[in-house]
Amino acid sequence: MQINRLDNVEVNLESGHKHALRDIAAGENIIKYGNPIGHAICDIKAGEHVHTHNMKTNLSGNLEYVYEPRFHDIPEERTERTFLGYVRENGEVGIRNDVWIVNTVGCVNKVSERIAEATGALAFPHPFGCSQLGDDQKITQTILKGMVRHPNAAGVLVLGLGCENNNIELFKEFLGEYNPKRVRFLNTQDVEDDVAEGIRIVRELQEYAKGFERQAVPVSKLKLGLKCGGSDGYSGITANPLVGRLSDKLIAMGGSCVLTEVPEMFGAEHLLMQRCESREVFDKTVSLINNFKDYYTRHGQVIYENPSPGNKKGGITTLEEKSLGCVQKGGLSKVVDVLDYGDTLTKCGLSLLNGPGNDIVAITNLMAAGVHIILFTTGRGTPVGSAVPTVKIATNHSLAQRKSGWIDFDASPTLDGNPLTDELFEYVIEVAEGRQTRNEENGYREISIFKDGVTL
Repeated sequence: MQINRLDNVEVNLESGHKHALRDIAAGENIIKYGNPIGHAICDIKAGEHVHTHNMKTNLSGNLEYVYEPRFHDIPEERTERTFLGYVRENGEVGIRNDVWIVNTVGCVNKVSERIAEATGALAFPHPFGCSQLGDDQKITQTILKGMVRHPNAAGVLVLGLGCENNNIELFKEFLGEYNPKRVRFLNTQDVEDDVAEGIRIVRELQEYAKGFERQAVPVSKLKLGLKCGGSDGYSGITANPLVGRLSDKLIAMGGSCVLTEVPEMFGAEHLLMQRCESREVFDKTVSLINNFKDYYTRHGQVIYENPSPGNKKGGITTLEEKSLGCVQKGGLSKVVDVLDYGDTLTKCGLSLLNGPGNDIVAITNLMAAGVHIILFTTGRGTPVGSAVPTVKIATNHSLAQRKSGWIDFDASPTLDGNPLTDELFEYVIEVAEGRQTRNEENGYREISIFKDGVTL
């Protein structure tokens, strides 16, 4: 399959790997998706396999960019479509009505799990919150703040130890105003039976949660996170373009989507920059890209060393190739904002979010930004799930069949010309209205917080 008329490689739909459409000379660019994904390191004959043995990345360090906006005509879609959500006292809308236990520090992980087991509340263990310094601790606090404020949680128990750096009193200052009926606090060092006291508080929060019932709200209130993991040669052909079409559809209806995984924008960032709605957003996007490259070089790592062994086995050779497939999840809509760790999504449209490609860190960042649901495309398969419903979208039919306990939606029929956009949209609405995703059915809900600093 030749994806773009400019390509000099085609994709074998049996394996996901690339083969040369014509003779390619040493040093010549390899073109896929209509863009360079690297260059040939030797002469490649027409029909030959093109992969790590005969091509290399073109990526290097920071680049200079010029703002040259190129917008796509995506007409606004006026609709009276609604979904049934929970309207919170502050006006925010949630799609779940659970009680969450958010730990200020990893030392109370097991306490939170025991409380959750006894009550049905949801606990999210993590190893951080103490012995962190400076910006490293601030990232932990901002992610936990976003979690406490997430509207999918009807009530939250903030569980602390009492002596940690990120202690409850300090965290309260960082959190700012909160609804005391919805957010409760417990230092486990302050009570004799911490589990019993935690159970008592959660029971009260669950009674508070009963005061909310689903009601019709505009579909424009829906916020989706966009993520891929365990990619393969089909990712940029089936699942990612499908998610991109859905993203454009929801944004045309007034909704919001968030694209993250900054390293997986490297080599495709120019396509996002062309769609920045203003010079200000463009400048923030340039900083987003170059600052993450600086993060790599500060730690002595090469910028282009990204595709995992699984990615390579699935046919992805270079980071540019992976990125050009990955950014398709963002569709063609304008980029309206750039968010940092812990920033809350506020603008309708497509936003970019700072953070690495690591699956659990990325889905945690998206959750903390306030998305209701994460659309997670995968060609290799993964059971991982976020604190919010995480829809696994298979790039190929074999995966969808083999790992049906992980996969929620099969994107492979798009190869036969079925766009599936409306089908995926209806599925997302069902999830928003309470349909359980595989990660929820399995109880697979994880968080992991980005770390870049000193631990005492």
